Amino acid sequence: MKAICQTCIHHCQLEEGKWGICGARKNEAGKIVCANYGAVTSIALDAIEKKPLRLFEPGSVVLSVGSFGCNLSCPFCQNHEISMARGGGAFQNGDRSCVFMTPKELAKKAAAYRDRGNIGVAFTYNEPLIGWEYVRDTAKLVKEAGMKNVLVTNGTASMEVLEELLNYIDAMNIDLKGFREDYYKKLGGSLQAVQRFIERAAAKCHVELTTLIVPGENDRVEEMEEEAKWIAAIPSVYKEKTGRDIPLHVTRFFPRYRMLDKNATDVRQVYRLANVAGKHLEHVFVGNC
Repeated sequence: MKAICQTCIHHCQLEEGKWGICGARKNEAGKIVCANYGAVTSIALDAIEKKPLRLFEPGSVVLSVGSFGCNLSCPFCQNHEISMARGGGAFQNGDRSCVFMTPKELAKKAAAYRDRGNIGVAFTYNEPLIGWEYVRDTAKLVKEAGMKNVLVTNGTASMEVLEELLNYIDAMNIDLKGFREDYYKKLGGSLQAVQRFIERAAAKCHVELTTLIVPGENDRVEEMEEEAKWIAAIPSVYKEKTGRDIPLHVTRFFPRYRMLDKNATDVRQVYRLANVAGKHLEHVFVGNC
């Protein structure tokens, strides 16, 4: 029996036994299931600034956890070994490192690191919202323990998924990969969908944005000008701030995955674009320079 996945913008229509674009959700007996639930491929105590979050709990660390799969197909992905895994593959067969942790086990592990400065859990590394049920179930327990939840996402989940999670998430870093619809289509996404996601999230929790500058793709001054103006105009932001208060991270591209033949972004261009954004936004940071 065919089933439609409602998790993200793709709304994959899946025949029995088939996997969605993300490689982590499948049709089992006519029902869409989260096949990467509890499958942890990466876990580490990270500085909060690595998410990157600069204005949320600065100087702290957070237990960062990831699984496998992603619903975009960015050719520059730095975590492609896990994000581009489809159907679990070697992870579920035991050929590659993967541990299974229940939400209770992960929340307990986060609490155990409190004495090392840990503030909670960050769902990151791959696209966490393709496994939103695990994020929700774990985040509830983390909040009950008096700790915080951080989400690092590409912002292409459905608004229904976002609403399921907003009461449990304290901060997000959302990728704004560029500011042209045709660029997003190349990556398998939608600029309009990400804009809606950002606007809703920014009204409910602390949000910071990241734009990776890829030479010849999204590095025009005019595009950054449009992007920064749009961010600044977001009408309702958490804690009665304005869009101008949303931090933007402008980061440098390095050759990765399917873009190994492209040069790293010129540092001068990264700073040039950051300066352009800074005409409209109060907090602009450069990364990877």
